[in-house]
Amino acid sequence: MPVLLLGVSGGIAVYKAVELTSWLRKRGWEVRVIMTENATRFVTPLTFQTMSRHAVHVDPFVEGEAGVEHIDLARGCDLVAVVPATANLLAKYAHGLADDLLTTTLLATRAPVMVAPAMNTAMWEHPATQANLAILQARGVEVVMPQAAGELACGEEGAGKLAEVTAIAEALERRHRLAGSLYGVRVLVTAGGTREPIDPVRYIGNRSSGKMGHALAEAAAARGAEVTLVTSASLPIPAGVEGVRVQTAAEMEAAVSGRFGAADVLVMAAAVADYRPVQAADRKIKKGQGPMVLELERTVDVLASLAPHKRADQFVVGFAAETNDVLGYAEGKLQKKGLDLIVANDVSRADIGFEADQNAVTVLGATGVVAEVPRMPKRQVADRIWDLVVERRQRP
Repeated sequence: MPVLLLGVSGGIAVYKAVELTSWLRKRGWEVRVIMTENATRFVTPLTFQTMSRHAVHVDPFVEGEAGVEHIDLARGCDLVAVVPATANLLAKYAHGLADDLLTTTLLATRAPVMVAPAMNTAMWEHPATQANLAILQARGVEVVMPQAAGELACGEEGAGKLAEVTAIAEALERRHRLAGSLYGVRVLVTAGGTREPIDPVRYIGNRSSGKMGHALAEAAAARGAEVTLVTSASLPIPAGVEGVRVQTAAEMEAAVSGRFGAADVLVMAAAVADYRPVQAADRKIKKGQGPMVLELERTVDVLASLAPHKRADQFVVGFAAETNDVLGYAEGKLQKKGLDLIVANDVSRADIGFEADQNAVTVLGATGVVAEVPRMPKRQVADRIWDLVVERRQRP
């Protein structure tokens, strides 16, 4: 029986959360409810207690079984949903404010989180609200969008009305299915751009931030995978992920080749340098009068070196970051390196290229293009990629 922690913030759409609680319980869910003080002004806690058959939590100073209620609640659920999510709640969650039981629990949980906003059209369309939503989506929070048009409680017409209860419930059930779709699968992900030293101060590198690879690792862990992330990026290692820090292409190759045999899925999202200086100086090279010439040599092609060792039951995904003829180059890499899938993206675009928070990709397989993923936060792109991996690994 899946356990949902339902957060209810203070808006007129609170009554719909009561209906959602009933809908889910009839389908076998266990629902536990946290209400904000403002939410209790619209519907009493007793109503939710009756529908959920569990005590409703409001007071942040009530001790839980382990002495800290928000930690108990955060640990004891499969999913968290906030229905309705007001503009105030979204703002606090996006900026890490924790001044009541619901917001403290949201920061403490490692379970997947979904929010269903509901508010006046002007509030919904305000740049601050949209910016807060973008922050949350980039962190992997799923948003069940409000209805695009409808009569609001204030009498106005427009966007902002809470999504239909059935749409929210179906989104929760879909997210629950996804949460276990990689359960027990051993996943190896690479991220970031490697740095090849010229001397103790300088290096040859690229602009890869590692955001896409880290998003892939985080998304895999959220689906139940055992994830190892080999990264050259300085980003934090996602919760539940084993992190291996590297700098050079040689270090990346050693870390990946040593772990590849134990992996079920490899996703090579790192931008590994193709060349490195033949010899790195042991002291800083001082500026001279004339030009400086660097002699470069090829680095090991990590994916190509792994191809002969790939087992039939292993699944390998590569990335092709290109500035021109994106699909042509990606298709060539797919065939040359014996990949199951390759993810192609145009890094010449400032809005989706290196260092951007969003991405838009085309995924190719042996038969050609298998998916076009439009521009969206990289965490959502990561989920689309894992959808394809799960689907194709299940094929006979």
